[in-house]
This record gives sequence, structure tokens and C-alpha cells, in this order.
Amino acid sequence: MTIRVECYAGYRGEQEPCAFYLGERRVEVLEIVDRWVDPQRRWFRCQSDDGHSYVLRHDEISGDWDIAAFTRSGAHP
Repeated sequence: MTIRVECYAGYRGEQEPCAFYLGERRVEVLEIVDRWVDPQRRWFRCQSDDGHSYVLRHDEISGDWDIAAFTRSGAHP
């Protein structure tokens, strides 16, 4: 699922997600818990303001973002 992501330049000038959209709903990234890279993609494990955890994947060649994984929090229905 390709998503729209709002970014800011991280400490090395690389884009990092600060919010993304699920349809029309804006989800704010509260914390980037982990990040990793391969030659063409970057992943960000994010804790969000909806209480859930997402892994966002950025394709460096196309510029597309998608949700690679989702973990529902037990605290939210």
C-alpha cells in the first residue's frame, strides 16, 4: 500500500518520516524506534500517535513510501 508521508531532514540530511496518511487520516510519528537500510530501501520502525507501531519503507529509487509491517497496540480497539 503506497502512502503519503511528511518528512523532515534528519541529522545527516536524510529524510525521516514525521507523519503519514492512512486514507484521509493523518498519523503522527511520535518516535522512530529503529531504522535500517539496504542499497535501495530504508525502513523505519515508528511508534505513532494512534498507539500502534508501523514499519515504513522508503524506496530510494522511486521515492515511494509504503507500510511494510503493522503491529496493533493492545490498548486501542
